[in-house]
Amino acid sequence: MRVAVYARYSSENQSQASIADQLEVCTRYVEKRGWSIVDTYADAALSGASRFRPQYQRLFNDLDRGAFEVVVVEALDRLGRKLSDIAALHDHCAFAGIELHAVNVGEIGAMHIGMLGTMAQLYLSDLREKTWRGQLGRVLLGKVPGGKAYGYDVVGSSAGERSINPSEAMIVRRIFEEFAAGRSPRAIAKQLNLEFVAGPGGKPWGDTTIRGQAERGTGILNNSLYVGRLAWNRCSYMKDPRTGKRVARPNPPDKWEIAEVPHLRIIDENLWQQVKTRQAQVRFLIERDERGNALNRAHRRRFLLSGILVCGSCGGAYTIVGQDRYGCATRRSKGTCSNALLISRTEIEERVLGGLRQRMMAPELIAVFVEEFNAELRRRASVAEADYAETRRAIAKVDRKIAGIVRAIEDGAYSPTLKERLMTLEREKERASAKLAMAEPKPILRLHPALPEIYRKKVESLTSALNQPGTATEAGEIIRSLIDRIVLTPTDEALKAEIFGDFAKLVQFTQPPDTKAQNAGFQRDPALLSVVAGRGFEPLTFRL
Repeated sequence: MRVAVYARYSSENQSQASIADQLEVCTRYVEKRGWSIVDTYADAALSGASRFRPQYQRLFNDLDRGAFEVVVVEALDRLGRKLSDIAALHDHCAFAGIELHAVNVGEIGAMHIGMLGTMAQLYLSDLREKTWRGQLGRVLLGKVPGGKAYGYDVVGSSAGERSINPSEAMIVRRIFEEFAAGRSPRAIAKQLNLEFVAGPGGKPWGDTTIRGQAERGTGILNNSLYVGRLAWNRCSYMKDPRTGKRVARPNPPDKWEIAEVPHLRIIDENLWQQVKTRQAQVRFLIERDERGNALNRAHRRRFLLSGILVCGSCGGAYTIVGQDRYGCATRRSKGTCSNALLISRTEIEERVLGGLRQRMMAPELIAVFVEEFNAELRRRASVAEADYAETRRAIAKVDRKIAGIVRAIEDGAYSPTLKERLMTLEREKERASAKLAMAEPKPILRLHPALPEIYRKKVESLTSALNQPGTATEAGEIIRSLIDRIVLTPTDEALKAEIFGDFAKLVQFTQPPDTKAQNAGFQRDPALLSVVAGRGFEPLTFRL
């Protein structure tokens, strides 16, 4: 029996040695039964609360490959702590004909799944409750239950004890004072980065680091600890069962736990209130259009190339930074990127889709395809007709032989040999008749010769068609599935665009040999394709 072994440990109270220990126990279990291990899967420091673990997913996907007949784990809870996940794996193993074994109980059956899976999930729920209770106890004692906030240092080894960091506290006061005076979080972040002031975790400052989300209490401006007030349980965290990602959900104020910690106060109450007042004013303004009407900010429009434009200078995203204009998001929020060039959304879409129209969807290529497709259909139809005629001739020949034997029998020349020959011919006729029924020629469906012209007219309006309401999202997903990223790099007051991904490879595949491709303006490269404008040699650039 070929065996796959799975091991896992959580980060709470175990170490890397736990993986080796589990593999050793499983190896002894396998050797005792005379089996052989063909593969091992190990997830280190990953909770069993989610099935989205790399090695677990690899194991799940390998169940249908036929590479092993048994899966062995130290205990069932190593596979996961959610009953639904364990049951799904057990069902998948049963369907694939694979046995599931745990060292402590042997072969896993439906009863084990029900009982042990339930116990594993109850353990997870109990651990969550104990963790919550422990954090509540810290809050009631005036201790911080979470990580270290900017502006504070951890005191000794005592959990939750904090002290003010003088140099960082000065930056916190500066941020509050400048925001209250009218400066935006983005302007504050840029200035701090220009002065080489390290942000939280030693990283550059960003506008989101400063403004955060008021309802969740995140960001420098929303941390009530700076005013000597510890607010806890403002959010609940749930894992999305579809993705395994943790999602924050703000709790109502009556569920918050508030503790006064005056020794951690960095700013006074008056400055705090000034900031809250300005935040409310700014929030009202940004949620209105130029006429003062409320905007629905929950549904931002997703454009055709959203999410795949990348700055060639810093590697950050190119996002909408103005009226339908893309720019480097890192420069806009942090000021640490030197790429100041912008490009209009319509121009980048037209140029990228221009490559699609002129290369992959060229009418001349469609004409060749139509011609070759129809020729292949004619060839196959000719072969089918010839095969059909040959089969009919074979049946007619067999019919003549059968008729001759029948006449001989009627004339009194019966013998066992003639009978056996007659049965052989009848079976041969049955096979030929079945073949004839399957090979009966069908009407040939050919492509219309006007298709290239129809196709040309369709792709002329490609850009506008793909941006129609209700179409852009689906079309964008298709485009993004072919394009990994489009890198925009500034060169002499212009932006050069380079496409990476399957789209570039497909365009290369549709081109003539190298010499013709160069004349058509393409740079053939196994890794990327420079988008070009027109049919000359000049690469596509975006003049501002």
